[in-house]
Amino acid sequence: MNHPFKFGVQIGGNLSSSEFKELALKIESLGYTTLYAPDHFVDTDLAPMVVLSMAAAVTTDLRVSALVFANDYKHPAILAKEIATLDVLSDGRVDLGIGAGWMQVDYEQLGIPYDRPGLRIERLEEALQVIKGCWSGEEFSFSGDHYTVTNHTATPPPIQRPGPPILIGGGGPRVLRLAGRHADIIGINPNLRAGAITQDAAQDSIASMTAQKIEWIKEGAGERFDSLELQIRYFVAAVTDDRQSYAEAMAPMFGIDAEEALGAGVVLAGTIDEICETLIERREVWGVSNVVFGNDNFELLAPVVERLAGS
Repeated sequence: MNHPFKFGVQIGGNLSSSEFKELALKIESLGYTTLYAPDHFVDTDLAPMVVLSMAAAVTTDLRVSALVFANDYKHPAILAKEIATLDVLSDGRVDLGIGAGWMQVDYEQLGIPYDRPGLRIERLEEALQVIKGCWSGEEFSFSGDHYTVTNHTATPPPIQRPGPPILIGGGGPRVLRLAGRHADIIGINPNLRAGAITQDAAQDSIASMTAQKIEWIKEGAGERFDSLELQIRYFVAAVTDDRQSYAEAMAPMFGIDAEEALGAGVVLAGTIDEICETLIERREVWGVSNVVFGNDNFELLAPVVERLAGS
């Protein structure tokens, strides 16, 4: 089953108040569905929870979400309360984007143990159970290997029931199977097992690996797979009349050839017509209907949104 196209913008950079308000309103006016904020400490990005709150306050219909909160940076019951509060104050316009955490330098600079990926994913699965318990509106207890909650009734309950949509991003088999079990929206990412963005991550985004990741999601989701929205954040998205030359110039930086670059799951290049054709084809083949650009190119790609959003 093909879901209608949705488009979002992941913002970044150290924006002033007026710049931020103008950006949020522009994203909404161009037909984008969601404003996303990253969650890192060692770059110039603004704090995500404040970004989402401000964006919801200055817009009318725009949804807001992190892309994505790193689970290890905050206790899940605290995150659940903050997201539920934002859901109430935004009249139900928030998604919960969450992942296991990956950027090693964040952990190192803040003195957070950078545990093996499997342990971080175990914590994420327990955190999701805690968050859902908090959103239930009822007293609950939870006892796991990583979190313990005792006779807790979280307030406020979110407006969206049973809670805001959950977006889980990941690139490896274990986290994508987990996402298949728990998420409503799944971000298909390069595998960032190195703890940094490397050439290996770019090579992991080629078409065959994207297809493999969708199989891992299916394994986790089972019968619920058709209800899931699949998302790709396009880190390379260029409007050009000569996408072949563009790919030939770009591909060597990532250790792949031009055809692999054009087919990679994180790359869109071509004319507006060609980009639309690529997105429609990828929805047919991969089921990806949720598309995210950056605030460096979302205005150039607005004609794609105008043509495809909701279709």
